[in-house]
Amino acid sequence: MNYTFAPCVRRGLPRATSLYPKPRFPVRNGKLWGTKRWIATRETVDKELIAKLPLAGIRVLDMTRVLAGPYCTQILGDLGAEIIKIEHPTRGDDTRSWGPPDAPYIDGVERQFPGESAYYLSVNRNKKSLGLAFNSPSGIKTLHDLVKKCDVLVENYLPGSLKKYQLDYETLSKINPSLIYASVTGYGQTGPYSDRAGYDVMVEAEMGLMHITGERDGPPVKVGVAVTDLTTGMYTAIGILASLYARRETGQGQWIDASLSDCQVAGLANIASSGLVSGKKDSGRWGTAHASVVPYRAYSTSDTNIAVGGCNDKLYGILCTKLGKPEWITDARFVTNALRVKNRDTLDRIIEDELKTKTTKQWLEIFEGSGMPYAAVNDIQGTLNHEHVLARNMIEEIDHPACGPLKLVNHPVKYSGIEPKIRSPPPTLGQHTDEVLRELLDFSERDIEELKAQKTIG
Repeated sequence: MNYTFAPCVRRGLPRATSLYPKPRFPVRNGKLWGTKRWIATRETVDKELIAKLPLAGIRVLDMTRVLAGPYCTQILGDLGAEIIKIEHPTRGDDTRSWGPPDAPYIDGVERQFPGESAYYLSVNRNKKSLGLAFNSPSGIKTLHDLVKKCDVLVENYLPGSLKKYQLDYETLSKINPSLIYASVTGYGQTGPYSDRAGYDVMVEAEMGLMHITGERDGPPVKVGVAVTDLTTGMYTAIGILASLYARRETGQGQWIDASLSDCQVAGLANIASSGLVSGKKDSGRWGTAHASVVPYRAYSTSDTNIAVGGCNDKLYGILCTKLGKPEWITDARFVTNALRVKNRDTLDRIIEDELKTKTTKQWLEIFEGSGMPYAAVNDIQGTLNHEHVLARNMIEEIDHPACGPLKLVNHPVKYSGIEPKIRSPPPTLGQHTDEVLRELLDFSERDIEELKAQKTIG
């Protein structure tokens, strides 16, 4: 479809901020087409900006906290969406108190927290913080007014708990039929476990991931980061993007039901497929090893650890040659992968014995350019200061208004034309309350002071 734009002649359009020019209505087939908010605030954005930030002009009401929801909205913010983060006016996002470590405040302003927690800083860049309580009629009305101006709402409350505040999808879809409403929960909106509170570690346990994670003869363990939360955040962001695309044709929003449990089952990938195909019990935990490929794991060196992958006959031959043991290539016990799996214990032992004769750095130099996959097992500081990580611009220093210079992990995907970036640091609690209410909802200073007196905003 091709659209042109006419000057705004009706009331009710989103108020333009300093980022965008005055709003315009789309014209289709020579007629003013203002009933379908298929692009909502995007009619105010020039093409050049959208080419660099494809979600520029999309406004998201972020009613999430902790990790899965904020990770989702941060992705959208990186891509240009305006994210309005709703926080309790005094407590804020749960993770604001999840320090240490905290980035200390240096601006001399006294706050209830010792600084901005590292956890909070990790998933809240490119957002505006609006301190708003919605347990009162004035708070609910304010949110309803915001919903009229937004394209997307993301929330991660227990199923049904927002209905008593008139913030459920059924209510809000009547206020804004084009609203895309994404609910992120532990176990989804339906099913026997839907009322359970869902946290990453519980879902890792319930949905199989913990069982297959850990050393072969050790107990089940969780993954080192909350991977189920992160996977759910990414799937939710994908769902929102798909819904925005669909809305271009229908003009209608929809309700997205994203759960940690569903996303974790999907994340079992080939392990789940193996279980479905064979109908048999899984093979359990393998540590850094692989159930059906040998050698493919981390081994000890004389000082730390190194991972190597001789995962086909050619690569296995390269490994043997680089280890100075070419005779292992033709050893009858190891000539095929099936035999290497059968004799796993023996092969792993002799490989590790050889790797222990040198340091990790020495082995990295020996393996360089071989075409075989290999890698040092780095700790977090080793990763953050890794030459490749830095060369790929994965660490960026920004200036925080209350904490000064801060380093953050950057957006990971590179594009030939799109330029996702850190446009603003993670906000302090309520940093943008007055700004959002004034510029988006036309609140007067008196209106704002009244809400503060009621403790509705902060």
